[in-house]
Amino acid sequence: MATILYIVLGLFVLILVLSMMAPKTYDVSRSIEIARPKQEVFDYLRSLKKMGEWSPWEKKDPNMVKTFTGTDGEPGCVSHWVGNKEVGEGEQEIKKVVNGERVESELRFLKPFKSTSDCYLTTEDIGNGHTKVTWGFSGNNKFPMSIMTLFKSMDSMVGKDFEEGMQSLKANLEK
Repeated sequence: MATILYIVLGLFVLILVLSMMAPKTYDVSRSIEIARPKQEVFDYLRSLKKMGEWSPWEKKDPNMVKTFTGTDGEPGCVSHWVGNKEVGEGEQEIKKVVNGERVESELRFLKPFKSTSDCYLTTEDIGNGHTKVTWGFSGNNKFPMSIMTLFKSMDSMVGKDFEEGMQSLKANLEK
């Protein structure tokens, strides 16, 4: 009986220590240069409907069901999706638009697990009709996900998807 108690206590202490060591937040972003003027790029990026043209997750489930409410490109616009196991279910709501500069959204994942993240798209004029676009998201690591990020970072989980999305965005806007 004492052995079982020590094992349970040891596991509890291990989980407690790991949760204290785990990163409490994450921030993943990728940038790319696009050979188009800043305002043209920004006008394209602010549309949740157009995001489907370059999103890497659309490619993972071409049969994803999407619905939109609100005015596309404006605060309050919501894109809701239901997809396969790879994309799950969730919604993205535009929270703030700084014209020509930044679109801030809230991502709410509903399935396979619930979580909320902040995401953003920024544009920067880098001269000669070229624009630097940065796409990122950040949030808090909650238990038990926080412990998992000790072994595999959020960047390693979604970074390649962001890179793929940026390449698709560039290809779409430069054609």
